[in-house]
Order: sequence, then structure tokens, then C-alpha cells
Amino acid sequence: MVPDRPAEGTPPHMVACVGAVVHDAAGRLLLIQRGHDPHRGRWTLPGGRLEPGETHEAAVAREIREETGLDVHVGVVVGRVLIPAGALTYDVVDFACTLVDASAEPVAGDDADDVRFVDAPALQELPCTPRLVDTLREWGQLPR
Repeated sequence: MVPDRPAEGTPPHMVACVGAVVHDAAGRLLLIQRGHDPHRGRWTLPGGRLEPGETHEAAVAREIREETGLDVHVGVVVGRVLIPAGALTYDVVDFACTLVDASAEPVAGDDADDVRFVDAPALQELPCTPRLVDTLREWGQLPR
């Protein structure tokens, strides 16, 4: 389990965030196209910042629903990345998630301009956020 907020003594420039690794029954990976900077127009995992008092698990479920319209069961942590962005550093904890309804189709919402499930060849063709594909490979989470 991940703590609800950074440990005491964590620098104030750290922003607690979450991401979701969601594969469908065919092994495709759920990605969103970012609607805002940083990296507007690039493809990445759905996710975002924790709200005050929110657990990481609750934030993942909320962010997926807001960005894709899908409901998920939140599973285990698959990885963690630190993303420097000027004066801030985003501390992103990524969770494996499974779809509540395997037949549900994603619909872009909130901060996403587009959303789709992609297979391995399609992933290679998309302009993704920096290090996304390498990180997914390291975690063993690439789509089929």
C-alpha cells in the first residue's frame, strides 16, 4: 500500500500522482491523448494528481472514470516514476487495473483529447510521452 500523502520531510515541490495500466481481454493497452500541457497531443497512461485526503487507489479509479468513462478494479503497484517539470517533480505511482465491464468502450473526457486501446504495432506508431514505451517494457506491461 502507498501512503496517502508524501512522508513527513518530503520536499514541497513533489506532487503525488497516479497512473493506470489497463489491458483489455485481447492484451491491448489503454492510452489517452493528453489534452493539456505538458506533452499536449502525446499518448500516455491515464492518471493524474491525488486530491486532498484521497488514497492512491481512489485517485486511480476516479482518474480512469474521468478520462475514459471506464470503471476499473485497482490492483497492485506496477511501478513508480519521478517526472521533473520545472520547479515541480511529479511522483507517479502506477497501478495494474482490470476493467469492471470487459465490453465497455472508452470515451475521452476530462483532460483527454482521445482514448483508445492499442496493440503493440499501434503503440510503436503513436507519439508518446517521453520514456513511456521504455518504462512499460521495463515493467513487463507492453501490449500484445
